[in-house]
Amino acid sequence: MARIGIFYHPSFSRKSYLTVGNRLRDFPEALEELLQRPEISLFECPRASKELILKVHAPEMLQGVARDRMCSTAYESVGGVVAAMEALAKGELDRAFCFIGAGGHHAGYRSFWGACCFNDVVIALTQVREVTSLRRFAIVDTDAHHGDGTRQLVQHDPEVLHLCFCDEDYRSEDGTKIDVDVYQYSWRQDPDQEYLAAVQSHIPLVLDFKPELLVWYYGFDTHKYDYGSIGLTEKAFFQICQVMLDTAEALKIPLQVVLGGGSLAELATATIPGIIRRLADY
Repeated sequence: MARIGIFYHPSFSRKSYLTVGNRLRDFPEALEELLQRPEISLFECPRASKELILKVHAPEMLQGVARDRMCSTAYESVGGVVAAMEALAKGELDRAFCFIGAGGHHAGYRSFWGACCFNDVVIALTQVREVTSLRRFAIVDTDAHHGDGTRQLVQHDPEVLHLCFCDEDYRSEDGTKIDVDVYQYSWRQDPDQEYLAAVQSHIPLVLDFKPELLVWYYGFDTHKYDYGSIGLTEKAFFQICQVMLDTAEALKIPLQVVLGGGSLAELATATIPGIIRRLADY
């Protein structure tokens, strides 16, 4: 039986970015049935320390985040992602889902935008490298927008594979930083299948890279009714989840799902419990 961790903080449902609480209005109540299962545990996100954040970001980022009202949950958002990755790396959990109140993938060394305040995933892998033997990580980003902050921070790190499904095509010389243009599918007859095929065709890159931990940056903003629409439906998110689970299982490594963009509460409620259920049922 796999051990599943859910990392959440009450502030995320009151001050979640972009919609100031609306998108996660149904949580944690929407998880009530899942939390009855013995293999699923709910953890409250701890507050990340400034010392840890400064291992990744410039000092002026602290002041910038303090001034931005969309960043009121930034420290707890980072704290949960760090705690989850550390638990996975230490073998205390097998899979994890991380709620966030402030995003991460648009946060670079000294700048941030799009309600992404600190780069949660890069801070987490920095911490995990210090306290465990893990070194190689794969980040698969299916949020609607390019993870430019993450790319800047890991650009010269050959032990991080960053595979981003966004609005352009790019491949670094060493093959560890890859962008895939999926916006071209938004006007096709079946965006779900076109997008899924793009993900599936690039998964061999993850398998060949042989990471020790897989991060799926899940944004539902790609949904046909959300602000970053690529025309996807809920079905596509569950299919992508299955691909991530199959990939982690093939490699025998932990899987961490980190919530990204998306503004509609009905989509959060319709997809997040289903994703967590799949993490547990696999």
